[in-house]
Amino acid sequence: MATTLNASGSGAKSSGGLLSKITNNQVILGYLFILPSFIGFSLFFAVPAIRSVIISFHQWNLLSDAQFVGLENYQTLISDARFWDSLRITLTYVLWNIPLQTLLALGIALLMERVHNSSFLRSIFIIPWLLPNVVVGLLFLWILDPTLGIFNNFLQAIGIERQPFVGSPDQAIPTIAGVNIWRHTGYTAILLFAGLKTIPKGLYEAAQIDGANGWVQFRRITLPLLRPVLAFVLVTSIIGSFQVFDTVSIMTRSAGPAGASRVIIYYIYEQVFARRINMGVATAASVVLFLILATVTLIQIRYFRAGRSDLADYS
Repeated sequence: MATTLNASGSGAKSSGGLLSKITNNQVILGYLFILPSFIGFSLFFAVPAIRSVIISFHQWNLLSDAQFVGLENYQTLISDARFWDSLRITLTYVLWNIPLQTLLALGIALLMERVHNSSFLRSIFIIPWLLPNVVVGLLFLWILDPTLGIFNNFLQAIGIERQPFVGSPDQAIPTIAGVNIWRHTGYTAILLFAGLKTIPKGLYEAAQIDGANGWVQFRRITLPLLRPVLAFVLVTSIIGSFQVFDTVSIMTRSAGPAGASRVIIYYIYEQVFARRINMGVATAASVVLFLILATVTLIQIRYFRAGRSDLADYS
């Protein structure tokens, strides 16, 4: 009986010692905390991404077995004028969207930081971002309607002729960019506002004593110290802009007019669902898009030195 108790006590002590060893080891504890996220990332992102790369070397219509074709799908992309046109249209959209959105968001963030930074005001700015893209697309489709839209009625009232907006090949992409700027600017402004809050006020006071005006303070203090947050905003905004789809699909109905709003994601969608079931070409285009985004992201991170803040120089 004594032997049984000792064995039981020894087992409990061993188990408790193992648990104590795990909880006291910061490395093991850290890995345990990231384990759920790592499993989710592997199952829903890493494995599908690797599978997509493999599929890009096959011809597959989802109905029959996939056949290995090597680089044929990539050769099809290179010779497809629609693919290059979709890249051009996507780049045009990015150039409309990112500069205007970032500048407006930065201006709003500066106003909130210097004029009024109430929680109510911040909640108002973030409301458009909380709306689903489909709802926003339908809303602006009604607002910008050439015949019944209230915005065209306003233009007519001030002496400007009605505009087709998404019904015009020249205005479709700028209009979609404007809609997404309206939706995302408030959220971007909140991120930049949070970055502004990390800048010590003493730096501005010292600059004022030295006679620096507002522009000099913005250029020499605000922008350098806001660089990591600005890099994050630009990286995520550019990635999101290259992936625009739902607003285009809702507002233009099949990337119209005349394919003027066929962005790269819509081109991929067409390869699978609209034109023909061609998973090989679609995944090849996805791989090319990933490589473009990865390259642009690495360039931005390196250029903005996103991993290091200039605040360390002032501490």
